[in-house]
Amino acid sequence: MEIEVTGAKILFELPFGITITETQVNMWLVMLGIAIFCIWLTHDLKVRPTSRRQLVAEFLVKTTENFVTGNMGAAWKGFVPYIAALFSLAMFSSLISLLGMYPPTSDLNTTAGWAIMTFVMITFFKIKTNGPLGYAKSLTEPIFIMTPMNVLGEFATPLSMAFRMFGNVASGTVVSALVYAALAAANNALFGWLPGILGEMAEKLPILQLGLPAVLSLYFDVFSGVLQAFIFCMLTMLYIASAAEKE
Repeated sequence: MEIEVTGAKILFELPFGITITETQVNMWLVMLGIAIFCIWLTHDLKVRPTSRRQLVAEFLVKTTENFVTGNMGAAWKGFVPYIAALFSLAMFSSLISLLGMYPPTSDLNTTAGWAIMTFVMITFFKIKTNGPLGYAKSLTEPIFIMTPMNVLGEFATPLSMAFRMFGNVASGTVVSALVYAALAAANNALFGWLPGILGEMAEKLPILQLGLPAVLSLYFDVFSGVLQAFIFCMLTMLYIASAAEKE
């Protein structure tokens, strides 16, 4: 029996109510793939590049450094590994759907976890920059009566980040599935009337499903997946950098 939680099937049920879902398994596969790729890309490096592999590795590192320092400033260069890991996880967790696997970014638990990490760092840097009292005071500005709204505004940041990526990836999967099913029904309706073996062959051949689903997959799985990973990382950098500005 298949049990679904936020769209992800439960694959194993362990003692004490612990469950292993598609999201967890596929996320570990993505992390394993990224780890293997990084180990292969960075092993046996030379002071002067002698292979295309090392040139690619240096290009990726330099591009990520420019991306982070260009948006956050040179003082935030230490965030390069975190942003690189976040972007690669988000991107490949969406692109894994091209292999017919359930994308972990279609599970709200995944995007919410990343958003909570960002929220913790935002709050940490706000308190570090302004002090506990200064941070508490900022929640009462411009007037004390606005405190409840300011508190809600603090929690709105991780909520919007989590639901933005989850909604775009999940909706793309749903739309693609609906269009594919509709084209299958249309194919049967258009060609199913043919007599004898011609009708049977027409019903089995997905003529109408050959073009449009591929185009939709290219957009939702590739373009949208990469775009949402980029937006999530961009928001993470901007929120954290602005949190360190003294109020």
